[in-house]
Amino acid sequence: MKNIAVIGAGTMGNGIAHVFAQNGYKVNLIDISQASLDKGMAVIEKNLDRMVSKETISDEEKLNTLKNITTHTVLKEGVKNMDLVVEAATENVEIKLNIFRELDGICNPETILATNTSSISITQIGAVTKRADKVIGMHFMNPVPIMKLVEIIRGYNTSDEVTKNIMELSKKLGKTPTEVNDYPGFVANRILMPMINEAIETLYNGVAGVSEIDTVMKLGMAHPMGPLQLADFIGLDVCLSILNVMYDGFKNPKYAPCPLLVNMVMAQKLGIKSGEGFYDYSESKKAEKVSAQFI
Repeated sequence: MKNIAVIGAGTMGNGIAHVFAQNGYKVNLIDISQASLDKGMAVIEKNLDRMVSKETISDEEKLNTLKNITTHTVLKEGVKNMDLVVEAATENVEIKLNIFRELDGICNPETILATNTSSISITQIGAVTKRADKVIGMHFMNPVPIMKLVEIIRGYNTSDEVTKNIMELSKKLGKTPTEVNDYPGFVANRILMPMINEAIETLYNGVAGVSEIDTVMKLGMAHPMGPLQLADFIGLDVCLSILNVMYDGFKNPKYAPCPLLVNMVMAQKLGIKSGEGFYDYSESKKAEKVSAQFI
């Protein structure tokens, strides 16, 4: 596989495009908005500049990485003659199903279709295509250029050959692929999201404050980031979406989102991306940004 298309220029999409391009793959980065593409490319360049300053890569490697990425606003043009398409759109079932229906009709028959979903069934996504054997999950972790893990999720009909190819491809990216089965939340979020949700419940019940909860988990459990800070980093809307997928999938009340999380999302307090979540990331609080060391 040499030619890769990535759908979505947001946090995960631009990170995935960055990693493929840095490893010599030709990447088509696709989004419906040119503004989103420009923003995504600016993030990639900023991250590459940081790597140059840390002497992780050279100026030449930075330039070659950027040259390997071409942007597109028309899906049909962006996925033409691609070996692999990685979808990294919003974590919404209907949006993803509609994208895969369209991809199945416009991609070459041999093209592998992967999704970066963090919770939605690969089997369900594959079922809307005529190539379920070539549909697979590639769940990268955020920030993609730094985090080593890729959860490789095979749907009920995903072939052994496709799974093997994607596992090998992930290794070529310098990642550590881990194969898991297709159940709501897979492994990472099935364990992580209930912990985050319980931290929110702990705050909601008045057991302790935000910084106190995070301090206990960082210093007591050796977590690099507290669960509430991590929720802000992920995006509270994403956390809510994942919990809803697991609650619907398992019908188990332990996955029911905390009312505080629901209310914060309705109020558009989504974490870093909105400027406020459990912590304040507004310009006035820039010097106090809790996440500064991770960005």
